[in-house]
Amino acid sequence: MHDIRRIREDAAGFDAALARRGLPPASAGMLALDQRRRASLTAFEQMQAARNALSKRIGQAKGKGEDVAPLLAEAAAMGEAIAREEAEAQRLGAELDAALAALPNLPDPAVPDGAGEADNVELRRWGTPRDFAWTPLQHFELGERLGLMDFEAAGRIAGTRFTVLKGALARLERALGQFMLDLQTGEGGYTEISPPLLVRDGAVFGTNQLPKFADDLFRTTDGRWLIPTAEVPLTNLVRESVVDEATLPLRVTALTPCFRSEAGAAGRDTRGMLRQHQFMKVELVSITRPEDSEAEHARMTACAERVLQVLGIPYRVVDLCAGDMGFGAARTFDIEAWLPGQGAYREISSCSNCRDFQARRMDARCRVAGQKGTRFVHTLNGSGIAVGRALIAVMENFQEEDGAIAIPGPLRPYMGGLDRIGPA
Repeated sequence: MHDIRRIREDAAGFDAALARRGLPPASAGMLALDQRRRASLTAFEQMQAARNALSKRIGQAKGKGEDVAPLLAEAAAMGEAIAREEAEAQRLGAELDAALAALPNLPDPAVPDGAGEADNVELRRWGTPRDFAWTPLQHFELGERLGLMDFEAAGRIAGTRFTVLKGALARLERALGQFMLDLQTGEGGYTEISPPLLVRDGAVFGTNQLPKFADDLFRTTDGRWLIPTAEVPLTNLVRESVVDEATLPLRVTALTPCFRSEAGAAGRDTRGMLRQHQFMKVELVSITRPEDSEAEHARMTACAERVLQVLGIPYRVVDLCAGDMGFGAARTFDIEAWLPGQGAYREISSCSNCRDFQARRMDARCRVAGQKGTRFVHTLNGSGIAVGRALIAVMENFQEEDGAIAIPGPLRPYMGGLDRIGPA
């Protein structure tokens, strides 16, 4: 959500930032609507002042025993006009808020220019992709050969973009989630949360999925939404509240199912479990003072990277260009794991600094103890990491020539000591 005062102060800069996202200028329309709203508010206030003056005249006339019927009629008419003007000011205010809410966050000046994925900038790589003596298989080929990944059964039960995992693969998925959660609550210093999976409109609006991305969500019959990511309930922990700055940063994490309609993914990643309607993910959320969010962004990205480092999975970190960033992000670092079956790096985590964009939508503020003024917090979110995609990365990077999958050492305690998933 944008502050109209910032647009008044630098309309050209606002439009230039939108242009970096490939969007047309919007300041003129926002400012015209704001001017109409302010004019209506001024008229409303002037009418109220006139009514107050008229009330005094009526009182004085009554004291003198004069006929006040004409003045009372004038007051009644004035009251109706005031009600109409107040309603108009509220309507214009709601229209302005809706227009501002439809605009994405402005990219940080450090964000690379570009229109799409090809323009993202690689920042660093970790690990060396394994040199296979055979042609490595993709995860769905491995899973089906092991008899532990069943897409046909999932299709009969739920349709496309679902997977049934069995036996040791199901346990490996569970092991990955628990391992990540333990790592983030231990080394990472995040507090574990068990949040609601169903949320109200306000919560989804607060983290900018509504109104623009309603088609990407699943809605229940009672009007709630299934969470597309634990970012929604975790970030909204501070909605409509003022927190003491001494308690910041607030770092929270959760392992939850996530539900997405994948409305814009037709024809993409239809084989396997890279892009699913339902998946598990460990989410990281930080709430910080404004001056701390940039350093927190680097810290959060390092926490997500740590998962892949401990598992021994090669990856790279890319700085998303302005045209490829998500709606609410001011800057985003993606972590892409190496998948030898595809011979490519694929996104496994995305860490974003939203600055005060979400805080304005949630009305989340902070205050220095003993001081009167408040300011909006900064919010950050990241995958720490996507469990299903981590399962894919483990399967493909640790596959053996006979189709078995070696279990990375850090996961073996979660697997009851099992070190290998072999063919039946």
